[in-house]
Amino acid sequence: MFILLIPVFWLSAHTVYIIADGMKDKGEKADLAVVLGNKVNEDGTLSERLRARLDQSVVLYNSGRVKKILVSGGLGKEGYWEGDKMKEFLEIKHIPKENIIVDNKGNNTEMTVENTIRICDSLHFRNVISVSQYYHQTRIKKLFMNRHFYTVESSSPNYFEIRDFYSVFREVIAYYWNQ
Repeated sequence: MFILLIPVFWLSAHTVYIIADGMKDKGEKADLAVVLGNKVNEDGTLSERLRARLDQSVVLYNSGRVKKILVSGGLGKEGYWEGDKMKEFLEIKHIPKENIIVDNKGNNTEMTVENTIRICDSLHFRNVISVSQYYHQTRIKKLFMNRHFYTVESSSPNYFEIRDFYSVFREVIAYYWNQ
Protein backbone atom coordinates (compact mmCIF):
# COMPACT_ATOMS: atom_id res chain seq x y z
CA MET A 1 0.00 0.00 0.00
CA PHE A 2 2.77 2.43 0.96
CA ILE A 3 4.52 1.92 -2.37
CA LEU A 4 1.40 3.19 -4.15
CA LEU A 5 1.56 6.43 -2.16
CA ILE A 6 5.10 7.25 -3.31
CA PRO A 7 4.06 8.56 -6.76
CA VAL A 8 1.24 10.59 -5.19
CA PHE A 9 3.64 12.11 -2.67
CA TRP A 10 6.23 12.80 -5.40
CA LEU A 11 3.65 14.48 -7.66
CA SER A 12 2.32 16.57 -4.77
CA ALA A 13 5.77 17.64 -3.59
CA HIS A 14 6.98 18.52 -7.06
CA THR A 15 3.79 20.46 -7.77
CA VAL A 16 4.29 22.55 -4.63
CA TYR A 17 7.93 23.11 -5.58
CA ILE A 18 7.07 24.27 -9.13
CA ILE A 19 4.42 26.69 -7.87
CA ALA A 20 6.64 28.13 -5.11
CA ASP A 21 9.66 28.45 -7.40
CA GLY A 22 7.64 30.06 -10.18
CA MET A 23 6.02 32.60 -7.89
CA LYS A 24 9.37 33.69 -6.44
CA ASP A 25 10.89 36.85 -7.90
CA LYS A 26 14.11 37.82 -6.14
CA GLY A 27 14.04 41.35 -7.53
CA GLU A 28 17.45 40.97 -9.18
CA LYS A 29 18.66 42.99 -12.15
CA ALA A 30 19.74 41.38 -15.42
CA ASP A 31 21.02 42.30 -18.84
CA LEU A 32 18.02 40.77 -20.58
CA ALA A 33 14.41 39.77 -19.99
CA VAL A 34 13.37 36.89 -22.22
CA VAL A 35 9.62 36.67 -22.81
CA LEU A 36 8.53 33.24 -23.94
CA GLY A 37 5.89 33.29 -26.65
CA ASN A 38 2.34 32.11 -26.48
CA LYS A 39 -0.83 32.22 -28.52
CA VAL A 40 -1.60 35.00 -30.95
CA ASN A 41 -5.33 34.95 -31.69
CA GLU A 42 -6.74 34.44 -35.19
CA ASP A 43 -7.46 38.18 -35.47
CA GLY A 44 -3.81 39.01 -34.69
CA THR A 45 -4.41 40.15 -31.12
CA LEU A 46 -2.38 38.66 -28.31
CA SER A 47 -3.88 36.15 -25.90
CA GLU A 48 -4.42 37.46 -22.38
CA ARG A 49 -1.68 35.15 -21.14
CA LEU A 50 0.83 36.56 -23.62
CA ARG A 51 -0.19 40.15 -22.87
CA ALA A 52 0.35 39.47 -19.16
CA ARG A 53 3.88 38.22 -19.88
CA LEU A 54 4.66 41.27 -21.97
CA ASP A 55 3.21 43.62 -19.35
CA GLN A 56 5.51 41.96 -16.80
CA SER A 57 8.51 42.58 -19.07
CA VAL A 58 7.50 46.25 -19.36
CA VAL A 59 7.48 46.48 -15.55
CA LEU A 60 10.97 44.95 -15.44
CA TYR A 61 12.24 47.36 -18.09
CA ASN A 62 10.62 50.48 -16.65
CA SER A 63 11.91 49.69 -13.16
CA GLY A 64 15.46 49.40 -14.49
CA ARG A 65 15.78 45.70 -13.76
CA VAL A 66 16.63 44.83 -17.39
CA LYS A 67 18.42 46.66 -20.20
CA LYS A 68 16.77 44.89 -23.11
CA ILE A 69 13.81 42.61 -23.79
CA LEU A 70 14.02 39.50 -25.97
CA VAL A 71 10.68 38.29 -27.33
CA SER A 72 10.81 34.69 -28.49
CA GLY A 73 8.25 32.58 -30.29
CA GLY A 74 7.53 30.91 -33.57
CA LEU A 75 5.00 30.95 -36.35
CA GLY A 76 1.66 30.08 -34.80
CA LYS A 77 -0.99 28.02 -36.56
CA GLU A 78 -2.98 31.27 -36.77
CA GLY A 79 -0.39 32.57 -39.25
CA TYR A 80 1.41 35.19 -37.13
CA TRP A 81 5.03 35.35 -36.02
CA GLU A 82 4.79 35.59 -32.25
CA GLY A 83 8.02 37.56 -31.88
CA ASP A 84 6.91 40.22 -34.35
CA LYS A 85 3.51 40.61 -32.68
CA MET A 86 5.14 40.85 -29.25
CA LYS A 87 7.53 43.52 -30.52
CA GLU A 88 4.57 45.55 -31.83
CA PHE A 89 2.96 45.35 -28.39
CA LEU A 90 6.15 46.51 -26.63
CA GLU A 91 6.55 49.42 -29.01
CA ILE A 92 3.00 50.54 -28.19
CA LYS A 93 4.07 50.40 -24.52
CA HIS A 94 6.92 52.83 -25.38
CA ILE A 95 9.80 50.36 -25.19
CA PRO A 96 12.45 51.73 -27.62
CA LYS A 97 12.98 49.58 -30.74
CA GLU A 98 16.70 49.36 -30.05
CA ASN A 99 15.97 47.65 -26.73
CA ILE A 100 13.76 44.92 -28.21
CA ILE A 101 15.30 41.79 -29.69
CA VAL A 102 13.09 39.47 -31.73
CA ASP A 103 13.59 35.71 -31.98
CA ASN A 104 11.04 34.20 -34.35
CA LYS A 105 12.73 30.78 -34.18
CA GLY A 106 11.75 30.04 -30.58
CA ASN A 107 9.19 27.42 -31.56
CA ASN A 108 9.30 25.78 -28.13
CA THR A 109 10.87 26.29 -24.72
CA GLU A 110 14.06 24.43 -25.60
CA MET A 111 14.63 26.44 -28.77
CA THR A 112 13.98 29.70 -26.93
CA VAL A 113 16.57 28.78 -24.32
CA GLU A 114 19.15 27.81 -26.96
CA ASN A 115 18.52 30.98 -28.97
CA THR A 116 18.65 33.15 -25.84
CA ILE A 117 22.03 31.73 -24.86
CA ARG A 118 23.37 32.37 -28.38
CA ILE A 119 22.09 35.96 -28.26
CA CYS A 120 23.54 36.49 -24.77
CA ASP A 121 26.91 35.18 -25.97
CA SER A 122 26.94 37.50 -28.98
CA LEU A 123 25.99 40.55 -26.88
CA HIS A 124 28.20 39.57 -23.91
CA PHE A 125 25.19 39.41 -21.63
CA ARG A 126 25.77 37.51 -18.41
CA ASN A 127 22.32 37.17 -16.84
CA VAL A 128 18.68 36.77 -17.79
CA ILE A 129 15.26 37.08 -16.25
CA SER A 130 12.80 34.60 -17.70
CA VAL A 131 9.26 35.96 -18.14
CA SER A 132 6.56 33.32 -18.41
CA GLN A 133 3.77 31.78 -16.34
CA TYR A 134 4.79 30.65 -12.85
CA TYR A 135 4.34 26.95 -13.63
CA HIS A 136 6.78 27.18 -16.55
CA GLN A 137 9.69 28.81 -14.73
CA THR A 138 11.29 25.82 -13.01
CA ARG A 139 11.71 23.93 -16.29
CA ILE A 140 12.99 27.05 -18.08
CA LYS A 141 15.68 27.53 -15.43
CA LYS A 142 16.57 23.83 -15.60
CA LEU A 143 16.99 24.02 -19.39
CA PHE A 144 19.30 27.03 -19.04
CA MET A 145 21.36 25.25 -16.38
CA ASN A 146 21.56 22.08 -18.50
CA ARG A 147 23.30 24.28 -21.08
CA HIS A 148 25.70 25.71 -18.45
CA PHE A 149 23.99 29.10 -18.24
CA TYR A 150 23.47 29.53 -14.51
CA THR A 151 22.51 33.17 -14.03
CA VAL A 152 18.79 32.93 -14.68
CA GLU A 153 16.10 34.41 -12.48
CA SER A 154 12.37 34.47 -13.13
CA SER A 155 9.51 36.92 -12.98
CA SER A 156 5.94 35.83 -13.61
CA PRO A 157 2.85 37.92 -14.20
CA ASN A 158 -0.03 37.86 -11.75
CA TYR A 159 -2.26 36.11 -14.25
CA PHE A 160 -4.11 32.95 -13.38
CA GLU A 161 -6.69 30.89 -15.23
CA ILE A 162 -8.47 27.57 -14.79
CA ARG A 163 -6.14 26.01 -17.37
CA ASP A 164 -3.29 26.39 -14.85
CA PHE A 165 -4.35 23.15 -13.13
CA TYR A 166 -3.57 21.20 -16.30
CA SER A 167 -0.46 23.28 -17.02
CA VAL A 168 1.09 22.63 -13.61
CA PHE A 169 0.63 18.88 -14.06
CA ARG A 170 2.05 19.06 -17.59
CA GLU A 171 5.11 20.93 -16.32
CA VAL A 172 5.81 18.31 -13.65
CA ILE A 173 5.97 15.67 -16.38
CA ALA A 174 7.89 17.92 -18.80
CA TYR A 175 10.48 18.72 -16.13
CA TYR A 176 11.64 15.10 -16.23
CA TRP A 177 10.89 14.46 -19.89
CA ASN A 178 12.84 17.43 -21.34
CA GLN A 179 16.48 17.01 -20.49
